[in-house]
Amino acid sequence: MRKRLLNNLLLLLMALFAGQTVFAQQKLAQSGFQFLSVSGDARAVAMAEAFTTIEGQSGSLFYNPALMARSEKMLDAQFNLTNWIADIKHNSGSFSYNIQNGTWGIVGFSFQTVDYGEIIGTRRVKTSVDDRGYVETGNIAPSAYMFGLGYAYSLTDRFAVGAQIKTVNQDLGDSWIPTDPQETEPDSVVLEQTDNTLSEFAFDFGTIYQTGFKSLAFGMSVRNYSRELKYVREGFQLPLTFQVGVSMNVLDLMNRELSAHAMLVSVDAAHPRSYPEYINLGVEYTFMKTLALRAGYKSNQDEYGISYGVGFAMMGAGIDFAYTPFQDSIFEDVTRLSMHFEF
Repeated sequence: MRKRLLNNLLLLLMALFAGQTVFAQQKLAQSGFQFLSVSGDARAVAMAEAFTTIEGQSGSLFYNPALMARSEKMLDAQFNLTNWIADIKHNSGSFSYNIQNGTWGIVGFSFQTVDYGEIIGTRRVKTSVDDRGYVETGNIAPSAYMFGLGYAYSLTDRFAVGAQIKTVNQDLGDSWIPTDPQETEPDSVVLEQTDNTLSEFAFDFGTIYQTGFKSLAFGMSVRNYSRELKYVREGFQLPLTFQVGVSMNVLDLMNRELSAHAMLVSVDAAHPRSYPEYINLGVEYTFMKTLALRAGYKSNQDEYGISYGVGFAMMGAGIDFAYTPFQDSIFEDVTRLSMHFEF
């Protein structure tokens, strides 16, 4: 019965991916709400976000909800701060609760907020009103947020599934739109005010499978599955991403006991809606489960590819830092700081 259930789940995911692949090819570079693609987890980013199979805490909700099922702690909390490009600030966090030691699964909550700062708003006017052809309408403060509720459950001692439903919102302020898109003469254009705020529900789903061979694990996830949204006249999709991954502590392959050391290697293949496919490679060396050194590489990227990070954990608390240099770019390098607590 369980084997049949697992097979049905895998077939469902394959069918979902196949249908979305065709659609994604038609909508390449046409997705919106791109803040959902910006990761805040410093540990994950330092490993190039090759995190589909990395057992973590509540932060797994941002990559593969099924990974929460492997948590052995009753409570977990994580907070992330990201200094993104162009002085944009991303804040995110997550919480999870283990119900009766996993007997009834694990529930989790996640959130993400974005502060874009302020920009000057303008509106087109007749040149008889202003020679510039526009007037200022005051400052605009765009913002975005996401709140999610997730659940993970171990179907067997090796296989777990998880899902998350989330509400996403983006507020780009008010704008003045021509009633006739074909009209180009400034003195003839008639404008109407439009509120550029959108909200929608989105879904994430994932699986994780422990092979039983050492620490080798396989996993997959589908993130940001939703219906089409529209600003005024143009429709777009959320940044849907299908990801598969494999990971292992390669020191398990050595014959001698090395319990004080761990070398985790993780590889993910991603198929996003927004841009071409890419491969993520992440490495994490851990000493005494306390000090961690990390590095990662993302293929097929224009602005950045390599990332680095360090982490320190002790007595149920930890702090992680990640650094992502931008190559030949006008943007400054990106830094992330994460803190997590377990009880």
